[in-house]
Amino acid sequence: MPVKPLPSNPNLDHLKHQAKDLLKDHAAHSPAAAQRIREFHPRFHLSTDAEIFSAPLGLSDAQLTIARERGFPSWTRLKRHIETPTLADRLDLKHHERIEDPAFRRAVDLLDQGDESGLRGHLKQHPDLVRRHVTFEGGNYFRNPTLLEFVAENPVRHGTLPENIVQIAKVIIEAGAEQAAMPEQPALNDTLMLVCSGRVPRECHVQLPLIDLLCDHGADPNTAMTGAIGHGEFEAVNALIERGARIGFPVAAALGRIDEVRRLLADADKEDRHRALAWASQFGHVEIVRLLLEAGEDPDRYNPAGFHAHSTPLHQAAFAGHYSVVYLLVDRGARLNLKDTIWQATPADWAKHAGRTELEAYLRAHFKNRESGTK
Repeated sequence: MPVKPLPSNPNLDHLKHQAKDLLKDHAAHSPAAAQRIREFHPRFHLSTDAEIFSAPLGLSDAQLTIARERGFPSWTRLKRHIETPTLADRLDLKHHERIEDPAFRRAVDLLDQGDESGLRGHLKQHPDLVRRHVTFEGGNYFRNPTLLEFVAENPVRHGTLPENIVQIAKVIIEAGAEQAAMPEQPALNDTLMLVCSGRVPRECHVQLPLIDLLCDHGADPNTAMTGAIGHGEFEAVNALIERGARIGFPVAAALGRIDEVRRLLADADKEDRHRALAWASQFGHVEIVRLLLEAGEDPDRYNPAGFHAHSTPLHQAAFAGHYSVVYLLVDRGARLNLKDTIWQATPADWAKHAGRTELEAYLRAHFKNRESGTK
């Protein structure tokens, strides 16, 4: 689930009220509250709605949920961000502008300039740089990156990449390899995920070469599949498959491979079925959605973590304009008044935002008919 960015002038008292409201929603057995708690409170990560509603929830639990929902690891860290902010807390700045470590910041500047020789020399002067991390809080991801992860331009900082970014990445990897403690597998995998889920590498025609470089040096192609599929980066998905990524049940559903879905359905566990419904709805594979619904999948469950968890299958289908999926979900009784957990919008609102006026009218008409008791 994406986090909710703090406003430019956050108010701690307002956030405290949000925590109290979450407690009230929990007591009222709100499905949206259960989803938020499941996504952001580590104790409830694998809990069902019923388990969350039956568990006692204190103010500290609600505050932890609110803090993590805003991109901070704890209420204490959120409070410090508001009361005693540092340069790293300037959420209005680009990520590279928030770096407090001058040597790390210089390395990122050289990377952005495409200065291979300058970066190589800088890394020789500061050989531990390839192992260092910088900390960014208050965002969806990119919270503890190494230097290598900056080559993906994801999150977007400049909207472009140097033409020689593949060579720049190679300079960083080779500098680490010389020290035997690098390349770190997590850094390689995290960079691969960022490359595969970002639009800028694709637009700059370096996504596929970067995938090859990272995989050649040990990155696991399986680690990037969820990010690539979730963002619709199917060129990257195909490249990962060529590099050995597995095509499991959710991936087959995302790719519309109905024969494989039929073959794998009986042995798919409940988590993979949930993921498959989320992706099949997002990408408009109506027959796969039908199979999953007939197998007992609930169209009203919020999507699982990492699969646009702030929304339901109907939200995603309505936003993308997948008419046949929308019609099927509505016909199978999908709730039309469930709101996403970030913008508090219904599927009809999502259709409106995407300019799907015909779908918006259809959804609103069906909601009105249900409310009045007509078909």
